[in-house]
Amino acid sequence: MGFFRPRCPVGEVERLWVEEMLSWCATQFGTRTLRTPVILPTSDYFPDTYSGAESQVLAVVERVVRYMGVGRDRIVVELDSAGAAPLDQLMQLEGAARGEAGHYRLEHGRAVVTLELARLRSPVTLVATVAHELAHERLLGEQRIAPDRHDGEQLTDLATVYLGLGVFNANAAFQFSQNSRGWRSQRLGYLSQPMYGYALACWTVMRGDLRPAWSAHLDTNPRVYMKQSLKYLRANPDALPGWRAAAFES
Repeated sequence: MGFFRPRCPVGEVERLWVEEMLSWCATQFGTRTLRTPVILPTSDYFPDTYSGAESQVLAVVERVVRYMGVGRDRIVVELDSAGAAPLDQLMQLEGAARGEAGHYRLEHGRAVVTLELARLRSPVTLVATVAHELAHERLLGEQRIAPDRHDGEQLTDLATVYLGLGVFNANAAFQFSQNSRGWRSQRLGYLSQPMYGYALACWTVMRGDLRPAWSAHLDTNPRVYMKQSLKYLRANPDALPGWRAAAFES
C-alpha cells in the first residue's frame, strides 16, 4: 500500500540536490574513487593515540591528506592555539554552538589550512574538520567550482562523503557532550544529519554496496537516517537515476 511506502528523511529539494551533486562529484573525481576504501575511525586508518598534542594533530592531517588525494606540497598547515581554553573550561560552555574549527584560504598559489586547536579535542571532530578543509582544496584549489558559489560550503561537506570521509563528518555534524552542568550540543559543518544519512545511502548505492558493514561506525542518528534512505531508494525507481538500477538489480 502506498500509505506505507518508505519516506525520504529529507525534503524534495534537498533530495534532488544530494543526488545531482553526488553525480556531479562522480564526473569530477571519477567513478574509480567509488572503489576506494571507506575511511573509518579505527586503528587500521588512525593507529596513533590522540590527546590533542600538536604533533598528533599534524600526524592526523598527514593521513587525511593522503586519504583524500591531496598533494602534500599544495598544503600549508597553521595551528592556532591562541586563546585555547583548558579542556575543563571548554566542557563548561552551555548551549548549542556551530563549530568552525578550520579555515581555508589560497595564498601565493598554495592552500593554507588553519586549525583552531581549542576546538579539536575530539579526534572525530579533528578528522571531520580537516576533511572539510581539504575538500575545499579539491573543489576550489583545483578550480572545480567558483569561490562565490552559493552552495559551496554544502557541496564541500558532500564532497567529504564522495571522497570516503563521510562517516566522520556525519558523526561530527551534531554531537552531545556531558559535564557537571548538564548537556552541551555542538553543530559542525553545513549539512544536517538527515542530509548526511541520505547522501551516505546514495553513495553506498553508487558503490554497489547495499549492506555496508561500515555503517556500524555511524552514530545512531545518521545510521538510522541512512537505513531509512536505503529503504526509500529501494522503493523508488525514480530516485538516483543512472545509479540505483544497476545496484538493486545486480
